Amino acid sequence: MSETVRLIKKYPNRRLYDTKTSAYITLGDVKELVLKFEVFKVVDAKTGEDLTRSILLQIILEEETGGMPLFSSELLSGFVRFYGSAMQGMLGKYLENNMKTFVDFQGKLQEQSRTVYGPGDNTHLQADFWAQFLNFQQPAMQNMMTAYMDQSKKMFQSMQDQMQSQTRNMFTGFQYNPDENPEKK
Repeated sequence: MSETVRLIKKYPNRRLYDTKTSAYITLGDVKELVLKFEVFKVVDAKTGEDLTRSILLQIILEEETGGMPLFSSELLSGFVRFYGSAMQGMLGKYLENNMKTFVDFQGKLQEQSRTVYGPGDNTHLQADFWAQFLNFQQPAMQNMMTAYMDQSKKMFQSMQDQMQSQTRNMFTGFQYNPDENPEKK
């Protein structure tokens, strides 16, 4: 049975209206829906345009401006540089896949933590484990990315060499004599 999508309408006065509860809600309420894994869609009340991404970005912006930011200025600058580049789509997919892997791993860690320490709150233990894991993983990830970039560079160079070779082979039948100009005849 498929899950129905909860519809939230955004009105010109910037208010959000939850059609399921027939009530106005805030960005904080939308954040709660995200945290509860509720499937929802935010649309412009007049045009029907999908505004879900825009609302999620607003939530991220609010989170980034208060408390402890998740993204460093350097990381955000890197994101900005990728917009409009040929690698934009690849970066998005890469981040999406890594986020899924991270969430899956975190779920397994929570499950194991409950098995070992019982059903209580093990958030502190998980935070310690994550810190140790990331300290160990960072050099490994750096090495992996360096190897990936080196391999990509070699593959790109190989493709370029192959294209040049094919172009040369394509034009080998044509004789070019720079002294012979057809316009001078």
